[in-house]
Amino acid sequence: MRTDNRAVDVLRPVKITPNYTAYAEGSVLVEFGNTKVLCTASIESGVPQFLKGTGKGWVTAEYGMLPRSTHTRVKREKAAGSGRTQEIQRLIGRSLRAVTDMKVLGERQIVVDCDVIQADGGTRTASITGGFVALAHAFKFLMDQKMLLTFPMTDYVAAVSCGIIQREPRLDLSYDEDSLADVDMNFVMTGSGKFVEVQGTAENQAFSEEEMTQMIVLARKGHTQLFEIQESLVGSFFKRQK
Repeated sequence: MRTDNRAVDVLRPVKITPNYTAYAEGSVLVEFGNTKVLCTASIESGVPQFLKGTGKGWVTAEYGMLPRSTHTRVKREKAAGSGRTQEIQRLIGRSLRAVTDMKVLGERQIVVDCDVIQADGGTRTASITGGFVALAHAFKFLMDQKMLLTFPMTDYVAAVSCGIIQREPRLDLSYDEDSLADVDMNFVMTGSGKFVEVQGTAENQAFSEEEMTQMIVLARKGHTQLFEIQESLVGSFFKRQK
């Protein structure tokens, strides 16, 4: 029995509030249960040096946890961030770039900042799911300003965690489950059902191919719900391909 009485194939309550801040071109507050992440998308002119003159744009991400986002205060990180922070922000960036047409974007950069206000497991998956909505709103801003003629997204993208606890596969782990999991996995998928990235680790016991398949089934079910939530927020200007 899960501590919040969810069935093994049920997400925590998910809520995405758009236009959460006044100044960013795209912003949301994304909530997966008690996990809360502020995602903002900022448009910058110019691109990294390696893209100058190519006509292509860039999407990158930064991630951080606020000092009291956890049960005990975490120290503010230096500019470079910890290894964990760098790994997560690279994951977010890769996920968002997977559904962005850089040629259509042109030589401009979008920075998606994901700041964890409250952490209860799944901060990276919440960041990707909310970051997509923030990014889509930033692209809409460019369209509304006639700075783009074509919407530079190719698909939706979202992410969800799965795990195995006492040989039972479960969807969308909260912190108390994640800390006990024998297996911890994160799935990043597109709206058309393709995988962007799968991160999996046997924390205590190795897992079988059958258990892997069970987690994939759970992840697909969770993604279906996440895409429906995303579409309710961006579907008026960017339809999901089904």
